Amino acid sequence: MNDEARDAAAAGGTEPGEEAPSRRRPAPGLDELRGDEWRRLLAAARRRLGKTGGEVTGSVSLAYPSDEESRVVTRVTGRRESSRRPVVSLRELDAALRGAYGAGLCRALAWLDGPGRPEDVRSALTAALRCRYADEGWFTGWLGALTRDGTVGRLVRQGRGDLPGWAAAVLDRLPARDIPLPVLAEWATGDATALSGTPLASLVMRALVLWQGAPPPAGREDERRIWRDAGVVPDDLTSQVLVLGLRAREEHTVARWLDDAAAAGMPFRLTLQQLMAAPVTPRDPQIFVCESPVVVRAAAELGAAGALVCTEGRLSAACDRLLRAAAGARIHWRNDFDWPGVRMTAAATERYAAVPWRMGAGDYADALAAGRREPLKGSRTTTPWDPRLADAMTRERRAAREEWLLPALLSDLRSSDH
Repeated sequence: MNDEARDAAAAGGTEPGEEAPSRRRPAPGLDELRGDEWRRLLAAARRRLGKTGGEVTGSVSLAYPSDEESRVVTRVTGRRESSRRPVVSLRELDAALRGAYGAGLCRALAWLDGPGRPEDVRSALTAALRCRYADEGWFTGWLGALTRDGTVGRLVRQGRGDLPGWAAAVLDRLPARDIPLPVLAEWATGDATALSGTPLASLVMRALVLWQGAPPPAGREDERRIWRDAGVVPDDLTSQVLVLGLRAREEHTVARWLDDAAAAGMPFRLTLQQLMAAPVTPRDPQIFVCESPVVVRAAAELGAAGALVCTEGRLSAACDRLLRAAAGARIHWRNDFDWPGVRMTAAATERYAAVPWRMGAGDYADALAAGRREPLKGSRTTTPWDPRLADAMTRERRAAREEWLLPALLSDLRSSDH
C-alpha cells in the first residue's frame, strides 16, 4: 500500500481494491428505469421504503395509470389489470427488477439516486450537501473536517469521490428505529455489506460522533453503542428473543423450527436475522410476555406453556418485530414490580395494546408476601391500568420479582392451553 492510499484509509478513505457502492457495475438496462413509465411507481416505492425502514414489504398503488404505466404494472405483477388504481407489492417489484436487471429494488433505487462519480472536490461536496441535515452544525462540521484533513481530495483523486455522498445518503435515513445495519446499508446504497467494516462505515461513524456529541470510538463496542444510539442494530444475530410454545402461520424453515420446539416443549431463541430472512406470524390467539427466563424454564419443565415470550428485561429489536407481527393476538404482559418494570408494561399497553398480566396492586401484595425484602429504587411513575399499584409501591418502597408469583403465572399458562 502506498503512502497516499494508507493516509486515505486512515482518514476514512478506501483500501486499494475496495469498491464504493456506486462503483459496483450497474446491471445492464437500468437506465430504462429513468423513463416516465417507471417514475411514479418507483417514487411510490421510495416512499413506502421510508415507512418500512428500508424493508421490502407492503404494497403501493398507482392512481389512473397511463397505458405505458399499465404495461409496466403488468410486466411487474404478471397480471393484466383494468383497475384505475392497480396495487403492486414491493416484493413483486423487487423480484421483477432482479429478474430483468439483476438488481433488486433497493439497489436499483440507490443507483438511480446515487451521487454519481464526482470529478472534483466541489462536486463531491455538492453531492453530500443534498442531505437533509446539510444546514445543521454537526453536519457542516463533519464535512468541513473531511475537507480540511484532505480526505475528500484524496477520495476524488482515487476515483472514489462518491463516498461522502453515499455517507450523506446513510445519514439521511437516521435516526432509525431498530433498523438492522445490513438493511440500512442496502436501503441507502443498494449493498447490504456497505457498512460492515468499510471506509464508508468510517465516514458515517465520524459524522455520528459529532451528531451525538460522543467521544471517538476506542473499539468495536464503542462503535456498536454509537450505532445503537442512532437506532441501528449493529448485529442482527445478537438481537434475540426467547420463546416457548410459540407456533407460526408460515411453512418455511424457521416456522418449522418453532413448531418442532413447541411440540417438544423446548425453549427456543429467535434472532433478528432469522425473523428478517423468514418473517414469522404467530398463530397463537393469546401470547404471554414475561421478563425472567426463570418463568420460561419453569413453564417448560412443567409443560405448562401456552405461547410465552421472554423479554429478559429489555425489549430487543427481535422481540419487537415478533410481537408487532402478532396481529389479532391478545398479548398479556408483565414485568418485575419495580419502576423500570412498570414503565415497560405501560409502554407495551400502548405499543401492542397489551393487557397487564398479574400487574395489579393485589398481585404486588401477593409477591411481597412470597419474597424477600428488596429495596425499590429509581423515580416513581404512573400505572394507568391500576393507579393503586403505584401508590402501594411508593408506600411499601419494595421491589418484587415476577418469579415470586410463579405458581400463579404457571396456572395462567396452563389454563391458556384449554
